[in-house]
Amino acid sequence: MLLLGFDIGSSSVKAALVDTDTGRTLGVTRHPETEMPISAPHPDYAEQDPSDWWRAVCEATRKLLAQTGAHAGDIGGIGIGYQMHGLVCVDRHGQVLRPAVIWCDSRAVTQGQKAFEDVGEAYCLNHYLNSPGNFTASKLGWVKQHEPHIFEKIHKVMLPGDYIAFRMTGEMATTITGLSEGIFWDFQKGTVATKLMRHFGFPDDILPETVPVFSIQGTLSGNACEEIGLPAGIPVCYRAGDQPNNALALNVLRPGEVAATGGTSGVVYAVSSEPLFDSRVRVNSFAHVNYTHENPLTGVLLCINGTGSAYRWARQSFGHQAYSYDELEKMAAKVQIGSDGLLVHPFGNGAERVLGNKNPGATFSGIQFNRHEPRHVYRAILEGIACSFMYGMEAMREMEISPKIMRAGADNLFQSDIFTQTLATLSGIRIEIRSTTGAAGAAFAAGVAAGAYNSIEEAMQESPVLRTAEPDEKKRSLYRDLYQRWKKNLY
Repeated sequence: MLLLGFDIGSSSVKAALVDTDTGRTLGVTRHPETEMPISAPHPDYAEQDPSDWWRAVCEATRKLLAQTGAHAGDIGGIGIGYQMHGLVCVDRHGQVLRPAVIWCDSRAVTQGQKAFEDVGEAYCLNHYLNSPGNFTASKLGWVKQHEPHIFEKIHKVMLPGDYIAFRMTGEMATTITGLSEGIFWDFQKGTVATKLMRHFGFPDDILPETVPVFSIQGTLSGNACEEIGLPAGIPVCYRAGDQPNNALALNVLRPGEVAATGGTSGVVYAVSSEPLFDSRVRVNSFAHVNYTHENPLTGVLLCINGTGSAYRWARQSFGHQAYSYDELEKMAAKVQIGSDGLLVHPFGNGAERVLGNKNPGATFSGIQFNRHEPRHVYRAILEGIACSFMYGMEAMREMEISPKIMRAGADNLFQSDIFTQTLATLSGIRIEIRSTTGAAGAAFAAGVAAGAYNSIEEAMQESPVLRTAEPDEKKRSLYRDLYQRWKKNLY
């Protein structure tokens, strides 16, 4: 059996095709090759047209089939990973009413903070594990307050992955994992977050029905199959947010295991055996992909918004778009640890949860015009991102999450030896770089409900370890000095 998986990102859609008979990934592709547009009509806004995601899904599928030469009729299931915390509003006909408010949009911080205070901080943390913050429920609250003419037309609200599944199947649905990432789930009651819904004045039926993460969630409809180039009837068997899905792809399913990513944003994701919350709300907790009422496995998520975006900004600003990231790495490697005194705090991509939802912007400090060059800036950004990871991981340790190993896919920032070595040494954790992708993970996960595997554990076999980064004890003092200077200059 072949399985098709998608990773619906804000920059592109990745698609992967896997073969359950051999356990091999036959191919991975993405669309578009350049980044999908993000609209910012006002400061702190970030919106996308959900139709762009769907078109990218269709194009990526066609490219993947052409690349692999696979027969579409052999595909037995579809899995979907997607950018978390987005808001898609549709009417009774399934028509999108406004652009999607995506994960890095900061407009709803005020609505979230008021809900946190009015519902009760202790209640929110004990029942939702989070402040409503800038998550999907608060974004919907913003729409209700500022766009009542839109709100009154809403039939259902969906997360980005829910919307793509809807375009495939015609079925509007979500999952407990999805509800928790939007702060729509009450962990203590095991129900929708009724008290928060009442605070915002949302009708009960504005949320779609809930389906299990691993289940037949609908089948490819006639209209969709024409657009995507697949036969009708293929079941959609899995959906989850990108960070829980990335953890799944890295076989991080059990308490004490940790996954990480370093794309546009940077994430460390740890699995806990029970619901946990950070009293200072620097990190967030959501239902993991294998969460059940009987076994409430919870993902504790540290997210730094401005990671890969900071590196991309520098590359564009210095006019180095023609340089590969490998060439930039070689430039930065000529600079010593500490970047000759240059410090970067990469918080320039919206409100940062690790800073209490503040949006201070990025800072570059200690710049010396007669000494620092672009190579110093590149290294300082990589070091600053690693320091921001460490800052959030200290909050995790206060929650008694102390991993011994971290797993990451071989892409984006984890291709950088400078970043990986800095993070390994600061944290004292061994980092394994593995050969997998979120799209391939979603494909293998689809095999559980499609009948190819008997369990999640069987589906998510260990991926090959490409390389490791061990803490450098000989240079630990240099890295610690860097981190202490970085913390001292924090806002």
